[in-house]
Amino acid sequence: MNTNEKIFSRKSAPERSARMVEAIYGCKWSLTVYQLLQHGKQRPGEMVKSVEGLTTKVLNECLRKNVEFGILQKNVYPEVPPRVEYSVTDFGKKFMRILDELEKLQDEIQADT
Repeated sequence: MNTNEKIFSRKSAPERSARMVEAIYGCKWSLTVYQLLQHGKQRPGEMVKSVEGLTTKVLNECLRKNVEFGILQKNVYPEVPPRVEYSVTDFGKKFMRILDELEKLQDEIQADT
């Protein structure tokens, strides 16, 4: 048996999930959108009216990213006028739990300094 045999290989960050966390945390409105959804605000118009400084353009970009990552689901209803609502996917619920844990970690870091 060769005692110099390497047991472990280089471990790297999971590319897609790391990029997802970076994109979501990089958008200063994503966490606010999640909070709005938890309080029953599902329509973009309601969201914009509920948060000072949030514009329709920025919200739509934020929602688009979250839909692309599979965190949110866009529901379009064939009505006049058109109605669009957003909801959190099962994957999104798991992802938000991870973000909650990151927030707890940040609180611990701040408490230690």
